[in-house]
Amino acid sequence: MLVQGIKSRPTYRGIAIEPHAKRHIIALEGEGALALTEQRQALTPEILSRCEVLYVPRSSRGQDHDLALAALGADVFWQAPTIATLLFRLKASLTNATMGTRLYISGTEGFIGQAMQIALDLGMDFNSIPTEHRGSLARRVQCVHCKGITENVTVSPFQCSHCGLSLLVRDHYSRRLAAFQGVNIDAEEPGTAPDPEELFS
Repeated sequence: MLVQGIKSRPTYRGIAIEPHAKRHIIALEGEGALALTEQRQALTPEILSRCEVLYVPRSSRGQDHDLALAALGADVFWQAPTIATLLFRLKASLTNATMGTRLYISGTEGFIGQAMQIALDLGMDFNSIPTEHRGSLARRVQCVHCKGITENVTVSPFQCSHCGLSLLVRDHYSRRLAAFQGVNIDAEEPGTAPDPEELFS
């Protein structure tokens, strides 16, 4: 039921630490921690002395990613209780960042989008920010009718949590809103929406 080939659909090329950066700010959510810990061999003491790792746990299949991240020995390791708290800290870190600072983001699409939004608002070019998708495929979706945003959408169509309309989740993505777009699927004949299909688990 998805429309294929939409150019705004994000792509995630993966994270590779840039050894010549003067400072590294690494924002991670849940299984996004693996994008960093799997590069242990490239993380020299010199690089780690210039790293600020911001992490928020999520359902991580019982793995202690926080312990693995702390064990890396980065200059700063900070664990947030919520995504909103991490994003607040990320904004402060980027606001005070100097030339030569590199940002990396890994986690679910919703997390990547929100963290990227902060960076873009501060004038960073999205092409210069390495991202890596890890974890759930659940989407952050904006209803194009009421403008409400629903987090962790795994099915399409789904009922908007704000206005109650049955929404088809499109691959069209708004970088400004950090959300996919949901459109009313039964606008012409209310009540005829097909059964929800699990597409983004």
